[in-house]
Amino acid sequence: MSFHYIGGSKSSCKGHSLTQHEYVFVTISIILGLSMTRLLGEMGGLIRAHGRIKFHWTTALWASCIMVFILQMWWVGWELRDYPEWNFLDFFVLVACTVFIYGAAELALPVEDYDVASDRELDFLRHSRSLGRVSAGSMLGYFLLGPYVNIIMLENAAQPSILVAGLGAVLMLAFLLKPAWSKSMTILFAIYAAAVLYLTV
Repeated sequence: MSFHYIGGSKSSCKGHSLTQHEYVFVTISIILGLSMTRLLGEMGGLIRAHGRIKFHWTTALWASCIMVFILQMWWVGWELRDYPEWNFLDFFVLVACTVFIYGAAELALPVEDYDVASDRELDFLRHSRSLGRVSAGSMLGYFLLGPYVNIIMLENAAQPSILVAGLGAVLMLAFLLKPAWSKSMTILFAIYAAAVLYLTV
């Protein structure tokens, strides 16, 4: 027998109490899992087509950074396990953050189109300076929402939370507006991702 409280904070089924955190993070985990699956799937496809790709470290490093942020977001989810009062805005912001990460993962790497007449889509650097910029635009959305999670939900200090997220947003804007700077921006993004991971764990 199961019963549900309409508008309440928890439901029970066979004696198990489902917390709001567990309920919310079902959705978050699904999106993050899809992001990781998509990124790893694209990597697998590129490995199979390795003889025809024009490899460049910039795109590979960018994809690695996106993977770091997927894992970082999943880790932050555990930090929210004691968040006292969830509301729909909290849920919406977290879903939006993970959707932005999915968008970044979806466009982080080139995808084989099986057109034997042309392998232009397998040129890593060309991809970074075209669709890779859309990946950066998706991460920009993620960084713009970051202060809400850090300040409102995790109760971190406002100034460093805004500063860290703002730095990420500036890097993404530079990547969007100056595609010729993609090599330098990717190196800076990798350093930034490592710093965020260090601060998270």
